[in-house]
Amino acid sequence: MKKIGIFNFLTLFQNGRSKLKYEESTKNWYRGKLNFFSHKLKYASPAHLNFDTNNSPLPFIYMKSISRILLLSILSTFFFSSLAFAKNKKVVFLADRGKNTEVHAHESGNAILANALEESGLGFDTAQFKGWPTDAKAFDGADSVVIFCNGGKGHLVMKHLDQFEKLIDSGVGFVFMHYAVEVPIGRAGELMREAMGGYFETHWSVNPHWTAEFKSLPKHPITRGVKPFTQKDEWYFHMRFQPEMKGVSPILSAHPPKETMDRKDGPHSNNPHVRKSMTAGEIQHIGWAYQRPNGKGRGFGTTGGHYHNSWARDNWRTTILNAIVWTCGVEVPQGGVPSIAQLIK
Repeated sequence: MKKIGIFNFLTLFQNGRSKLKYEESTKNWYRGKLNFFSHKLKYASPAHLNFDTNNSPLPFIYMKSISRILLLSILSTFFFSSLAFAKNKKVVFLADRGKNTEVHAHESGNAILANALEESGLGFDTAQFKGWPTDAKAFDGADSVVIFCNGGKGHLVMKHLDQFEKLIDSGVGFVFMHYAVEVPIGRAGELMREAMGGYFETHWSVNPHWTAEFKSLPKHPITRGVKPFTQKDEWYFHMRFQPEMKGVSPILSAHPPKETMDRKDGPHSNNPHVRKSMTAGEIQHIGWAYQRPNGKGRGFGTTGGHYHNSWARDNWRTTILNAIVWTCGVEVPQGGVPSIAQLIK
């Protein structure tokens, strides 16, 4: 039997509860045993909390000189907080058919992320949909919505702007990836900025393919467990952000090569605004976090995600998983959200 003192035991629980997935049977066991501890404390005598890590999910408690009332208070707080924490967070994933299994593989990309969250042990439930859910109750209890779809006029939110706005106003988190960061200018664009702080605006933003070098990363929960990395993608850049970047925290930033300005002017290819920015040597933010004002939720956007095989890259996958967890309002583990490289076609 391995013995752990009370403070080490409580520390173990605090550190472990963000990593353990509590099953329903365990939660019910906790509820039923709280009265048991209240009764047994009357007769306890030795001075240790003995924790059998091999056979029992709970400590067999003894007490010598510690006040019975104080210890009961600690244990009550301990058990009730564990029950409250055991309620899983819900993430809704939306995708369209995309293109193929190699690029814009939206459903498969979402499946990789959803599986990783459910297998992480952090306590997440996920629901995956192709298209916008026809049942409005699909969003009931959602902590965050991840959207990976084609953009522009065919974006999934375009026929559901009222519901989109209600979800934003209710504090639901949002994550948009790659082409899903683009919507038409107007109400949709303003709602995107309210949801995640910025979006792809035609004749302002551009969509070239290039290799981004993330030489340094900011200190932020989303970058936990992520090391500087290099990745080729269709990295859109020069987003239309909130004025003065208010509430926006750049996460992935890089300097595009000058060759990205070789294309002719067009809605997605080039424009005077982006050329001015590039000439000034401004770094381009292609992954960003957004804290909405008045505590009304969080958002994250990234322009990467074109190539399906990128999900096998640990730094990229961990960044996105961390972002989803962060938009749920959950503390991101110090080492990042655990996952393994897997590709789903």
